[in-house]
Amino acid sequence: MPTAQHTFSRRRFLTTSAAALGFPTIIPATALGKGGRPAPSERITVGAIGWGTIAGDWTPSFLSNPKCQVIAVADPMKEYNHYGYDGKEAGGREAGRKIIDEAYSKAEHKPTKVCTAYADFREMMEKEDLDAVQVSTPDHWHAYMAIYAARKGKHIYGQKPLALNIAEGRRMSDEVAKAGVTWQTGSQQRSDVYFRLACEQVRNGRIGKLKKVRVGLPGGHKNWNGMADQINPAPLPPDFDYEMWLGPAEQMDYRPALLPLNWRHNFNFSGGMITDFGAHHIDIAQWGMGADLTGPVEINNISGKMDAKALYNTASEFTFECVYESGVVMHVASAEHALMPEVAALQADTKKPFDHVGVFFEGEDGKWIYVNRGKIQASNPDILRDKAHEGEVHLYESKDHTDNFLSCIYDGKPTATPIEISHRSISIAHLANIAIRSGSAALKWDPKSETIADNAAASKLLSKEWRKPWAL
Repeated sequence: MPTAQHTFSRRRFLTTSAAALGFPTIIPATALGKGGRPAPSERITVGAIGWGTIAGDWTPSFLSNPKCQVIAVADPMKEYNHYGYDGKEAGGREAGRKIIDEAYSKAEHKPTKVCTAYADFREMMEKEDLDAVQVSTPDHWHAYMAIYAARKGKHIYGQKPLALNIAEGRRMSDEVAKAGVTWQTGSQQRSDVYFRLACEQVRNGRIGKLKKVRVGLPGGHKNWNGMADQINPAPLPPDFDYEMWLGPAEQMDYRPALLPLNWRHNFNFSGGMITDFGAHHIDIAQWGMGADLTGPVEINNISGKMDAKALYNTASEFTFECVYESGVVMHVASAEHALMPEVAALQADTKKPFDHVGVFFEGEDGKWIYVNRGKIQASNPDILRDKAHEGEVHLYESKDHTDNFLSCIYDGKPTATPIEISHRSISIAHLANIAIRSGSAALKWDPKSETIADNAAASKLLSKEWRKPWAL
C-alpha cells in the first residue's frame, strides 16, 4: 500500500512532468480548500472503479485528456482474460494498472509508475487523494458506489445503465444533488452530433407535430466472453475476491458463463438488453420528445420472451408501447420484432434501408427523422439542413463526453447527461422489465410520485434489498 512518502513522491513527479508537457498540475482541490472544485490550472485526479470491458474502452479518453490524471484503479479481480466484446481482452486491476502506466509512460517518453491498484474501492478512496471516480462496474454496484463516492465529495462519471432498479436510481439522484458533486452518465450519444441534430430538429418542429417515436434495440443473449455453455458452479479464477464482486447482489455461486460481461443477461446483476441499450436509445427518444424530466403515464401492449429459471433470464425478445400525457406514443422493441421495417411505407424513396436498431421520429404529413450511431436520415434532406434559428431550441452541445465531464468539474455547470435525466430515461426500461417479470400486459405509471397504480406484484419490483452486510 502507498505510504505518505510514496504519495508525496508521486505527486511531485506528476506535477513536474505535467509542467514539462504544458499540462496543468495535479494539486488536488481538496488540499487547497476549494470545496472539491479545482481551478483550471490544476489537474483533476481520477480513480477507476472496475476494470473490465467498459473501463478498457473508455478510460483511454481520460488518459489522453490533459485536464486529468488517472492515479488508481480498483477491482476485486487481479487479472483475467475473456473481457471485451470479443472475449479476448484482459481485465482486472493489474491489467488496468499496466494500461494506465503504459499510457503515461508513452506520453512522458520514459517508464513511469503512477497508478496504484486496489482490490477494494473503499480502500482506494481512503488512501488516494481523488477528485473524481469513474464507475465501470456491473449494474448491481452502481448505486452503492455512487452514493459512497458522493458522500465523500467525489465527482462521478457513472457508466450506464444508471442503476439496477428505479428505487436505486432515485436514491442516487437525490444523493448526488445533496452532495453537490458533478455527475456524468456514460450515455455518450448525447455528445454525438447526429443524435443532437435529430433531437433538435424534432424539438423545433421540422417534422411538424411529433406523433410517434419508434425505438429499436438489440435483443438476444450475446456470448461476449465465449463461455456461455459453462453454466455450472466452478472454481474461482486466481486472486479473485468473488464475495467482493457480488457485493450487495443476491448470493450466487460463481459460474464462468456469467463473468466477464455476460452477467448482463441475469437479473441479479443487470436488466438485459432492455436496460443495456435502452439506456442509450430510450434516452435519445426522451431528449427528442422534450421529456427529459418526466416519463410516460401508461405502458401498454407489453410482451417479452424470457426463461425465469435459466441463468440468462433476461428478455431476449420484447415489445412495449409508452403513452405520454402529450399524446405521443413511443414504441420500443427488440430487433427480432423488426420494428424499423414498419416504417418502410414512409421511406419508399429512400434507397438506404433502415437498421433494426435506432430511433425513428414520426411527425405529420409523412415527415420523419431516423438516427442511429453513424447514421442520420430524413424524409426530406432539407429537414436536416434547416438548422435551429435564433430564438429556437438549441440543445446542449457536447463534442467529447469525457472532456465535458472534466470541464464541468471545473466550472460546476451541469453535464450533457445529468443523473436525474438518466434516471428518468432508464426508469422506462426498468418498467418494461417489471411488467415482463410480473406478467403484466400494461402498467399505469405516475412519473411524479414514481409509483405504479393497482399492481402489487409490479410495485414490489421497483426496488430490491441489498445483501447483508452491504448497507448505506
